[in-house]
Amino acid sequence: MVPLYRVVLLDDNDHTYDYVIDMLQKIFIFTFEQAYQHAEEVDRCGRTVLITCELAAAEFARDQIHAYGPDWRLARSKGSMSAIIEPAQ
Repeated sequence: MVPLYRVVLLDDNDHTYDYVIDMLQKIFIFTFEQAYQHAEEVDRCGRTVLITCELAAAEFARDQIHAYGPDWRLARSKGSMSAIIEPAQ
């Protein structure tokens, strides 16, 4: 059995809901509703699990998040959001 990993988006105060929704729709092809639910969860809980997949796909997804860039809507936003990979239990 191939081990699975979760891609977890971490909250910060340097990105707007619009940024999170746009990013998730572009990278993960989420619907607006799915992306909004993740934006709300990351804001409320400090983290949200985006996908569970094999390691190579999880690393690719994390790298896509890290490469997305700053939120042009906020002057204080200097870079991308953070995401981690953790083993799925």
